[in-house]
Amino acid sequence: MEKFENFEGIAAALPMINVDTDMIIPKQFLKTIKRTGLGKNLFYDMRCTPEGEQKTDFVLNQPPWTEAKILVAGLNFGCGSSREHAVWAIRDFGIRCVIAPSFADIFYGNCFKNGILPIRLDEETVNVLMQAAEEGEKGALKIDLDGQTITRADGSTLAFTIDPFLKHCLLEGLDDIALTLQKEAKISAFEAKQRDAQPWLYR
Repeated sequence: MEKFENFEGIAAALPMINVDTDMIIPKQFLKTIKRTGLGKNLFYDMRCTPEGEQKTDFVLNQPPWTEAKILVAGLNFGCGSSREHAVWAIRDFGIRCVIAPSFADIFYGNCFKNGILPIRLDEETVNVLMQAAEEGEKGALKIDLDGQTITRADGSTLAFTIDPFLKHCLLEGLDDIALTLQKEAKISAFEAKQRDAQPWLYR
């Protein structure tokens, strides 16, 4: 997994609560097991007509938010089914950070496994950021994961909290597989010992 690096980017506002994973990536796009190629289908039912044409009134179809790297959303973002494709679609679109007052637990965990930073802030602060996001490039935000801060265009700074272990994994680009491989020497030693003690398991 790619290491999470500090960045500055345009924020797009999605002033909706209870945005579920089927809204993020509808069920017809779940046939793939690849993590790429889903960005074009992000929020498909809201972004596109039944014929597949883009709706001009949806924020991610409007410049400059077509290049958004940050999504500011409402309460309980990512609820519904546990489909990891929802996070894949967000990441493939180019969004690296989602800010909301609360997240569904499984979605929140999947973000960290795919290089996305989910930030919880109080509802009042999120509403302020949503209003700023409507200004496009003037509402761009700087995300500093190491310092745990968000810097607004006017220079004001907001602090956020994050679990130290999850922060470490993002900064170092460690998903579940990479974490396991850090123990490769111990795993190999155990297997060698087990092979000697219980050879019948390997026949």
